[in-house]
Amino acid sequence: MALARSRRSESGFNYWPGFVDALSTLVLSIVFLLSVFLVVQFFLSQEVTGKDKALEQLTAKIAQLNDLLSLEKLSKLTLDDQVAQLRAGLASAEGERDRMKGLYEGLANSGNDAQGRANELNKALESEKSVSSRALAQIEVLNQQISALRRQLAALEEALDASEKRDKESQNRIADLGQRLNVALAQRVQELSKYRSEFFGRLRAILGNRPDIRIVGDRFVFQSEVFFDTGQATLLPEGKTELDTVANALIDLDKQIPAEIAWVLRVDGHTDVRPITNSPLFKSNWELSSARAISVVQYLISLGVPAQRLVAAGFAEFQPLDTAQTEDAYKRNRRIELKLTER
Repeated sequence: MALARSRRSESGFNYWPGFVDALSTLVLSIVFLLSVFLVVQFFLSQEVTGKDKALEQLTAKIAQLNDLLSLEKLSKLTLDDQVAQLRAGLASAEGERDRMKGLYEGLANSGNDAQGRANELNKALESEKSVSSRALAQIEVLNQQISALRRQLAALEEALDASEKRDKESQNRIADLGQRLNVALAQRVQELSKYRSEFFGRLRAILGNRPDIRIVGDRFVFQSEVFFDTGQATLLPEGKTELDTVANALIDLDKQIPAEIAWVLRVDGHTDVRPITNSPLFKSNWELSSARAISVVQYLISLGVPAQRLVAAGFAEFQPLDTAQTEDAYKRNRRIELKLTER
């Protein structure tokens, strides 16, 4: 260096040494920078390699987590399916319980007990729906209760069948008794018809062919004039005479007819259509016709005819034999009718 400087001083200003120094300095700087770059590159490569390994580890962990997540999702789906099945089973059990409740709500004791147990089970099921095992246990208990109710229903159906069978037997017996009763009534009607014919024949023979006494169907028809004055309900002596013969025939007939035959002699009072104007005792034909029938019945009772064998009825002017507006028609309609009939 000293030599170069001496030479420069000798020959004048020399730039070359400075240039060489600057160049060597630059080269050294570049070499230093390259060395630093290489070192940095080395450390960076090591760091990148470590990062890659960490990234691979993270990727592997992410894959594991994905697998675990898939398994968890699958498990969750399985649990959801189980819960859905449990809910469906629970809904079916509740529907069955409600149906059983409707069938047995008419039972006094067993229905109330079953309802209470069903309500308790319903509350337990509502509070434990999230726990599948306990829900299944509760459903099993409910199924047992439903089975018990079904057994009770079967017992009720058997009892109902037995009751229907007894009812059919009773109906058959009632029908048989009805037939027997109809036969017995028919026999009684025939017997009463026989005695009615005998009574009619006896009265016909006693009364003879009088113009003021007629036979209309199954009735003896007496003109009111035979028994009463106009507008009156007091029996005339000749009317009492006629009734004496009737009373004797009735007393003899009562001795012949069996006691189980419910017969009566109905005494019907009838008037004509003209209203009452001259009698202070009776305000209408209803009262007059009823009073005349009662007078006949009372006189027959006084002669010994049993009172339970007599009936008095008043028809006023509403059952005429002749609808003409003539004196003959009025006379025909004013009458007392005797009819032997059933009570």
